[in-house]
Amino acid sequence: MVQVYGTVPPYRGRGRPPTRPRPAASWQYLQVVKQRDVHGRFLGTRLRVLYGEPHAVLALFGRSTGYVERTHLTMRHFNSRLSRKTLAFSKSLEMYCAAAAWEDAVYNWVRPLKTLRRRVRRQPWRRWQPRTPAMAAKLTDHIWTARKLLSTLIAPNT
Repeated sequence: MVQVYGTVPPYRGRGRPPTRPRPAASWQYLQVVKQRDVHGRFLGTRLRVLYGEPHAVLALFGRSTGYVERTHLTMRHFNSRLSRKTLAFSKSLEMYCAAAAWEDAVYNWVRPLKTLRRRVRRQPWRRWQPRTPAMAAKLTDHIWTARKLLSTLIAPNT
């Protein structure tokens, strides 16, 4: 992470100029380490704060990172550039950013989620109203098509 996203500190005029990237002061990074016994059976987890103030990081992420792991699984499932050992693996940061932006847009605007659906009471032929995350956030009132998404959104700058 530091090699890719870190920044080299500015030279202050004394000694050798810095060349190694450093993490930013605003980084907050939590690692969940699984504890196992000698037979490999799971005993529990230990949280380790790598970057940031420990109390602030634990307050932000909580005691469990299950929701983050689920989000990463969904991202890997829909964006083949995140899967290793495939022909679509991203070697260019610009192409990865474009693919990640597209995956996020489709997930939030086009794809209805079962966990966000609402029960319909006044229509006996239909039990559920499908909704997307953008509909749940009240950013839109309908499910978008990929055509509408491509004609509406502007590609992000990298």
